[in-house]
Amino acid sequence: MPQGSAGSRLMFDAFWRAAAYCFRPRVMLLSLLPLAVMLVALGGWSYFYWSGAVATMQHWVETIGWLRTVFSWFGGSGTEGFAASIAPFVVLVLITPIAAVVALLVIALLMTPALVNMVTEQRFARLEKKKGTGLASSIVWALSTSLVAILAFVVTMPLWLIPPLVLIVPPVIWGWLTYRVMSVDALAEHASKAERDSLLQRYRWPLLLMGVICGYIGIAPSVVWASGMVFTIGFVVLVPIAVWIYAITFAFSSLWFIHFCLSALQHQRLESGEPGLSLPVQNAALPGDGQPLGGDSASPK
Repeated sequence: MPQGSAGSRLMFDAFWRAAAYCFRPRVMLLSLLPLAVMLVALGGWSYFYWSGAVATMQHWVETIGWLRTVFSWFGGSGTEGFAASIAPFVVLVLITPIAAVVALLVIALLMTPALVNMVTEQRFARLEKKKGTGLASSIVWALSTSLVAILAFVVTMPLWLIPPLVLIVPPVIWGWLTYRVMSVDALAEHASKAERDSLLQRYRWPLLLMGVICGYIGIAPSVVWASGMVFTIGFVVLVPIAVWIYAITFAFSSLWFIHFCLSALQHQRLESGEPGLSLPVQNAALPGDGQPLGGDSASPK
């Protein structure tokens, strides 16, 4: 089978499996852990810094000449509140990437190992664990990759003022970060370092595409979060909902990468004729299936 077709097939197969797993009670409970962590972090930041950050941003916005002209025009059009409302949105745009990175790290360090174990029990119980990436290495990898992503977010922020680019640049950076962190965490227990590097090289484009899609999926929670920041009456309700949506979104992303990476690793070992490997474990039905899964019944040709 051509490499592109194999990667696409694995990607779509992993997608619907991850979506089905998100409805499992165990995944729902696991999503509450990063929710608690993020609520404490965001609540503490908002309590101490939100008002000051908005006031500072409002001052900066009002001192920019062309923006004052725009706001004056809006004021003359009967939308006097526009200038005052833009500062919270700007602050939100600035802190959202950092909050998203923190959420990703929480998922990677706290949720992903549990999700890997769950998927392994259901589909890959006989897949050998070579433990090519230890916990310390995973943490260092996640932190260093996240720093690069945060730097990229900061450097490219001027481009966000260009309407088409704001819909492209942040999701691409987020997609790169997601695929770099989650792929390594998904393979940490089972793949050797050589196998991991080979898979990341072989499937780099499907993995990047998956990360970008996850980035666009993450836009929905940002809308809810923004509503909570601007409409303060709903802050207490909307922000926790948005954070939980972030958590379940990241859980889905993690599951998508776990299913893809472990399936790709199993196929790669079968292709190489590695001794002692069983055929893919495909008789573990998803919730409500009642039927064996036959999508991976044979190695790619």
